[in-house]
Amino acid sequence: MTNRNTDVDLNKDANRDPITGAPGSHPVGTGLGAAAGGIAGGIGAGALAGSLGGPVGTAIGAVVGAVAGGLAGKGVAEAIDPTVEESYWRANYANRPYVQKGRSFDDYGPAYRHGVDSYGRSNGRTFEQSESDLERSWDKAKGKSSLSWDEAKDASRDSWQRVSNTMERAIPGDSDRDGR
Repeated sequence: MTNRNTDVDLNKDANRDPITGAPGSHPVGTGLGAAAGGIAGGIGAGALAGSLGGPVGTAIGAVVGAVAGGLAGKGVAEAIDPTVEESYWRANYANRPYVQKGRSFDDYGPAYRHGVDSYGRSNGRTFEQSESDLERSWDKAKGKSSLSWDEAKDASRDSWQRVSNTMERAIPGDSDRDGR
């Protein structure tokens, strides 16, 4: 959709759902939620239904759990909007203690994105537990950034922690398993 007054593409950052076309889709989070929900739902609901219906009940429980988990995952993913994260870091990166004089957001932006994206794939691990994976994948993730991993890791940790804190507020309980 184009705004005729400004010729701005309003769909550009809408992150449309590929199936429904609804704005604000986060398929990675929905998929992660479905997987987690399928496992949790399959165990919980499947165990209950399984006691009544055997293996069929367990299968039904897994499907119900996957659907519920997918919806929960979509809600969780909405809490981690990559566009919002990039805007936040673009406005705030220069005030961070690890930012080197003469470096731009173009250097640190990929490190922030790497932290956000990697948090979503962390399976509940802490940054420290995941750091070796992040370091190995930095060369691919950094794009045109000139930062080495040692220069980028504090920015990645910073964005990881911000997302972790967001998730803590979005999900009741200790979603990131940090004891808080």
